[in-house]
Amino acid sequence: MQHKLKNASLISIGVIAGVAISLGVTATAQREAKPTLPLEELRQFSEIFGSIKTNYVEPVEDKKLITEAISGMISGLDPHSAYLEPDAYKELQVGTQGEFGGLGIEVGTEDGFVKVVSPIEDTPAFRAGVKAGDLIIKLDEKPTKGMTLNDAVKIMRGKPKTDITLTIVRKNEAKPLVITITRDIIKVQSVKYKLLEPGIGYVRITQFQEHTTENVVKALNTLVKENKNQNLKNLVLDLRNDPGGLLNAAVGVSAAFLPERTLVVSTDGRSEDAKRKFIAAPEDYMRGGREDHLAHLPSFAKNIPIVVLVNGGSASASEIVAGALQDHKRATIIGTQTFGKGSVQTILPLNSNTAIKLTTARYFTPSGRTIQAKGIEPDLIVEETPEGDLISHVREADLVKHLPNQQEKTSENKTKKSNKINENKDQKPVEFGSANDHQLNQALNKLKGLPVLVAKNKEKAEANKVNKP
Repeated sequence: MQHKLKNASLISIGVIAGVAISLGVTATAQREAKPTLPLEELRQFSEIFGSIKTNYVEPVEDKKLITEAISGMISGLDPHSAYLEPDAYKELQVGTQGEFGGLGIEVGTEDGFVKVVSPIEDTPAFRAGVKAGDLIIKLDEKPTKGMTLNDAVKIMRGKPKTDITLTIVRKNEAKPLVITITRDIIKVQSVKYKLLEPGIGYVRITQFQEHTTENVVKALNTLVKENKNQNLKNLVLDLRNDPGGLLNAAVGVSAAFLPERTLVVSTDGRSEDAKRKFIAAPEDYMRGGREDHLAHLPSFAKNIPIVVLVNGGSASASEIVAGALQDHKRATIIGTQTFGKGSVQTILPLNSNTAIKLTTARYFTPSGRTIQAKGIEPDLIVEETPEGDLISHVREADLVKHLPNQQEKTSENKTKKSNKINENKDQKPVEFGSANDHQLNQALNKLKGLPVLVAKNKEKAEANKVNKP
């Protein structure tokens, strides 16, 4: 049987309320193998169904009961599997195009509430001051306790220029915060870039979308022009707070800096379709018959010294790129431990309107590491400020029912936590790429052969003794 994942459509992380969904692939469900149905359990389900129909205080439609049963069955597996009703399925397909309506936040769930994984830059939520780790307890006047993620997203969605009020519980805040946000069309600029200094380029990827690889190539060529038509000598690739995105885009960005046909990432699951190796080659980063944009890549990209910046908001596709460049010793990874989203979700269409998003595999870096519930550990641990991180990032290991890391039976306990959080409430969030960006400044020190100021925590300092270029 031909590989069903070969020409698959590969998707993003989270759930978009302005969000992204989890790294995954679109494939057709295999119907050849039909497992034996558990008759006793099905009889029990039938009895419960009948009891609800007969005794519940109000009449309930059959369709609602079946839909809720399906949704509960799938969502109970892990944080990333879900039943996609028509609106959610359409939203997932639209989300990878880089334009959608909403607030601009990536969300998950925790203890029955909606939790902010990361606000997306230059969006209404970001400008309103929503932060990673915020627990949304109310949407307008509706409590989120027990609300499904898809239902919460539907409420947060709406016509542009309409308002929604979020009631938020934030760590170290005595009272809930009430924030009113005006919805807007969210246009995520996937790639941002600038010339930091003569010969040193800066490329930031905010989310891996359909045109990310193409835009990275354009960014590098534009930086050459801005550098007086001289090749760049050093590059900073910024993946901080990048929640992930399309797998083929992650392979394409990795391929821009790796030798041809180098292994980028592999996946492994129970089915043969879930066992894949993705290499730095057009067949694995191009979709359909589109142009190979890496054909226009500047020649220096394969050899230029690179520093990759990551943090707790770097997830999924971001971790694939960081892991590939780290394993092949193609870049130095600087920052803090990444999110740890190392599972693959397959989109299995049920009909033209609905589908299930099912976790079908774990992905592995070229050296065979799985980062599930662990993340990528930087070569040099550098926090947001010299005093520590400004916020505490939610990570995969913090999510209820997260898929365990099979390579470490106690990965939840071994996952390193951030250094002490800087609790100065008056300190503004770091503007990535600015002159006051501490992590970026340490990346420049690394590229210039200067000492890097690593985290003050002694344990981390010991783990990063090699802080000289």
